[in-house]
Amino acid sequence: MPVLEIILEDIAENADSIHADFRLFLTSKPADYFPVSILQNGIKLTTEPPRGIKANLNRSLLAMTNADLEACKKRDIFHKLTIGLCFFHALV
Repeated sequence: MPVLEIILEDIAENADSIHADFRLFLTSKPADYFPVSILQNGIKLTTEPPRGIKANLNRSLLAMTNADLEACKKRDIFHKLTIGLCFFHALV
């Protein structure tokens, strides 16, 4: 993390040599060791996962369309794998 902080400070100091469309996207779980200067100089977005297995399954399954589910030649197997993967994702 200290190296990341130094790199970003260097980029900020040489902002005139950076392309105007340059963007840096960082993802992180909440951590005490994350540099405060990076948090202060960036835009922060957060998402909350759905609470409970049923809500999580609904969120995963509603993201798919019927066309996605019917696109496979072996639909029965694909449907079972999809439900299994969504259930596994909800548990983890």
